Amino acid sequence: MILTLDVGNSQIYGGLFDQDELKLQFRKSSKQGTSSDEIGLFLCQVLRENGVSPQEIKQIALCSVVPDLIHSVGSACVKYFKRQPFLLRAGVKTGLKIRYRNPLEVGADRISNAIGATQLYPKQNLIIIDFGTATTFCAVNSERDYLGGIILPGLRLAMEALETQTAQLPKVEIRAVEETLGRSTTESIQSGLYWGTVCQVKGLIERIKAEAFSEDANVLVIGTGGFSRLFEKEKIFDRHIPELVHLGLREAQHMNQGRKDRLDVSENLA
Repeated sequence: MILTLDVGNSQIYGGLFDQDELKLQFRKSSKQGTSSDEIGLFLCQVLRENGVSPQEIKQIALCSVVPDLIHSVGSACVKYFKRQPFLLRAGVKTGLKIRYRNPLEVGADRISNAIGATQLYPKQNLIIIDFGTATTFCAVNSERDYLGGIILPGLRLAMEALETQTAQLPKVEIRAVEETLGRSTTESIQSGLYWGTVCQVKGLIERIKAEAFSEDANVLVIGTGGFSRLFEKEKIFDRHIPELVHLGLREAQHMNQGRKDRLDVSENLA
C-alpha cells in the first residue's frame, strides 16, 4: 500500500492507495512545532481504525509547502513505518515543463495537482483551481507545459482577516448562500465570501483562457481542495476531483521509483 501526505499550512491531508484504488482519505490540523511522535501516532491510529496495519505500508509519498514540518513528517515515516518517504521537490521527475522564471518557487502541492490532472487528462489544456488555505490556479497546456498560475487568499484566510482586522465583524460559518444581498452582518459576510469567490474565480478563468490559450482552444477546468465542494452547483469547473493531489503524488512516486535521493531523515529528528 502507498501512503500519500499533502502537508499544508492548515491541514495534513492523507490518502491511502491499495494498488491504484484510493481506499482512504483523512485530515489532521497542522501547525509548526508538531513533533514526529504526534504525527506518527496519529497516522498509525487512523490506519488501525480503518483496518490497516502500519506494516502494510510499503511506500510513502509526500508534498509540503511548510518546510518546518517536512522533517517532522519524514521522521514519523521512518520511526513508525520504517520507510524513507519520497518527497516531491525540485529535481525529481514530474513529466511537466515548468515555465516559471524560477521553477523552485512553484509549490509542491500545485505540482502534484498538475501531475494528477495531466495523468487523468493527457494532451488536454487544463486550468486547475485548488480551494485550500490559499485559492490557487494553475494553467497547463496540452504539451504538459506548466504555464504559470495565480494565488489568492482562501476563504478561511479572508474570513479570519475580517474577524481579526476589524472591530465589530464576527467570525461566521463559511457556507454557500442563495441570495447576494445579506440582511444581517453575518449574512453579508457569508455572501461576500461565497459570491465574491464565485465571481473572482469565474473572471480569472476567462482571463487565463484569453491570455494562455488560443481563442478556439478547448480548456478543461478542474476543481479540487477542501472548499471546492462548496462551489459544485455553480458550474465553475468541468470536473470536480477532491483527491487530485493524492493522484499526483502516487503518479510522482511511480515515476521516481528506484531513485536513491529519498528524503534523508533519521529517527531522532523531531
